[in-house]
Amino acid sequence: MARGGGIPAIVDSAGRQERAASAVERLFYDGSCALCHGSVRFVLARDPEGRTFRFAPLDGDVFRAAVPEAERAALPDSLVVVTEDGRVLTRSEAALHILRRLGGAWGTLATVLGLVPLPLSNFAYDLVARFRYRVFGREKDACPRIPPPLRNRFDL
Repeated sequence: MARGGGIPAIVDSAGRQERAASAVERLFYDGSCALCHGSVRFVLARDPEGRTFRFAPLDGDVFRAAVPEAERAALPDSLVVVTEDGRVLTRSEAALHILRRLGGAWGTLATVLGLVPLPLSNFAYDLVARFRYRVFGREKDACPRIPPPLRNRFDL
């Protein structure tokens, strides 16, 4: 039985349903975008044990293997999440999914922001994405500087 966006439910001995430990999902990012690098660092800091996401650049082999070419052509070049059940999330839907998966206050924030109609939240996302290089700049390297203890969380 699945609930909560494809995360399977388990039943404890008292018959209560609980969320099973979900699979680690993939967060793909624009390797030349400073804002995207900041987003990756944000998630890393809030998921220190690596139970939520693995990371890979959008221009890498892992992304090409995970998302069919026809679908890749239509995706934005900012953040893309491939969920454990194979859904490809982009724009504000991806950002809200990331916050929900982080849980706690971030999940609450995602719930509140989720009240904004999708066309409006995607408009806001697209506006930030359009100006992200001018406002936040570009990264000089093709991928973020990864401290050795976190390197196993990246598929480069």
